[in-house]
Amino acid sequence: MSTFSIFLVLIVIVAFLLVVVIMVQNPKGGGLSSSFGGGGTQQVGGVKKTSDFLDKSTWALATLLLALILLSNVAIGGTDNSQESKALDLDAAPATSQPIAVPVQDTPTEENSTPEATDSE
Repeated sequence: MSTFSIFLVLIVIVAFLLVVVIMVQNPKGGGLSSSFGGGGTQQVGGVKKTSDFLDKSTWALATLLLALILLSNVAIGGTDNSQESKALDLDAAPATSQPIAVPVQDTPTEENSTPEATDSE
């Protein structure tokens, strides 16, 4: 398994976790984070600490996702240089190429030259 494939799997996992953490949050303080423990009753840790945890985990996962994307770009650039285009490489010529033969045209002489017909419409 290549380095890029490992980064790709990690990016998909982190992106999925980020979506889950964002969907759990509710910007108005309700949502799933406030319903752990029966609504308005006292909770272990409290609603405020739960929303702080979700907020911090959102930022951590977003930062991790950005770092993984940047590192995967480095992994792509360092793995294989054979995919570069050789179209712009002027020194590299195919080994089997033969020069193109251009047919030589006979120059018309006075005996075999025919005047060209011109339309004067």
